[in-house]
Amino acid sequence: MGEKLLWYREGLKFCCQSCGVCCSGCPGFVWVTQAEIDRLSAKFGISSELFEKLFVWTVPDGRRSLKEYPNGDCVLLDEKTRMCKFYEERPTQCKTWPFWSQNILKKKCWDATAESCPGCNCGRLYSAEEIEKQSLAVEL
Repeated sequence: MGEKLLWYREGLKFCCQSCGVCCSGCPGFVWVTQAEIDRLSAKFGISSELFEKLFVWTVPDGRRSLKEYPNGDCVLLDEKTRMCKFYEERPTQCKTWPFWSQNILKKKCWDATAESCPGCNCGRLYSAEEIEKQSLAVEL
């Protein structure tokens, strides 16, 4: 582990509160791979091509992201329950929240994340090794 990880060497706690905060709000990108598109489309019961046409857009650099509604909500976020319609099949980027590199870079970054995410600092304790593995699992 590098020096940047020293501040959370004892680990960090996180437990998803199913609030939908991480899936809504400001615009952003939820990067998806073909394997993730295939898995989501199968769960949705439609072809990968149709799923991609309805729920995915290609950004200018060629990467693909889930679409968002004008209010910033992810297209897979259920408006009523505020939960992901496909929580178990969600993309790797979503599965690794909140252990993204920018959220764990410094303690003040984690604290800022925790201000909006009620799941931070409660629940299961993740080891520094688990956190590092998740932070490296997806390129944001």
